[in-house]
Amino acid sequence: MTSIGIYGSLGRMGTAIRDILAVQGVRLAGGADAGDDPVELARAADALVDFSSASALAAHLAAARDAGTPIVIGTTGLSPADHAAIDEAARDIAVLQTGNTSLGVVLLTRLVREAAARLGPDWDIEIVEAHHRHKLDAPSGTALMLGEAAAAGRGVALGEVRVADRAGLSGARAEGTIGFASLRGGSIVGDHSVMLATEGERIELAHFAQDRAIFARGAVRAALWLAGQPAGRYTMDSVLGL
Repeated sequence: MTSIGIYGSLGRMGTAIRDILAVQGVRLAGGADAGDDPVELARAADALVDFSSASALAAHLAAARDAGTPIVIGTTGLSPADHAAIDEAARDIAVLQTGNTSLGVVLLTRLVREAAARLGPDWDIEIVEAHHRHKLDAPSGTALMLGEAAAAGRGVALGEVRVADRAGLSGARAEGTIGFASLRGGSIVGDHSVMLATEGERIELAHFAQDRAIFARGAVRAALWLAGQPAGRYTMDSVLGL
């Protein structure tokens, strides 16, 4: 039986993953949190999931590489340097990095890419996300995933067309830009909507998370799938065969 180890096991996602493992009968190899040795867990597990913090990513990647253990990275707020470290680790082990492990969001991302590819630049794209008051990063990792999908559909780099804050801006909306808005409050698990609007009509694609368990289920499915893969960098699309 495949065993899964959890980095960030005492956090919201770590706790949810432990619950899902118990329900599904998947073996828990253990957990590691701040102050724990990540190497011991990496050696004990067949696959790892990391929902800890960006500051701990380097140590967790190093431990996974040392042990030759695949790792699913769901931590958000990653920097370009973090992504470079993931690319480097993927030369030796299987690494799946994602801003969201919900299977519904994976399909939403594909729909956004298709819509952006088939509609012209006269269709404005705006992404709105809402999360609980304790979330640290904005826009959310999922919102950025959706933005990347929209930009890819149009054949442009998100960094060239992203507008993260319209406060203080004047003048008409620039054609081809992709706007982001972030809301924080209460205990919202995660709401994401993408609006594509042109003269006289608009399309709205959305996903509303009602239970953190959806992310845990997706993370466990990704880890079980990743355990059998060769070294390389993967996405949730690969898990669903998209």
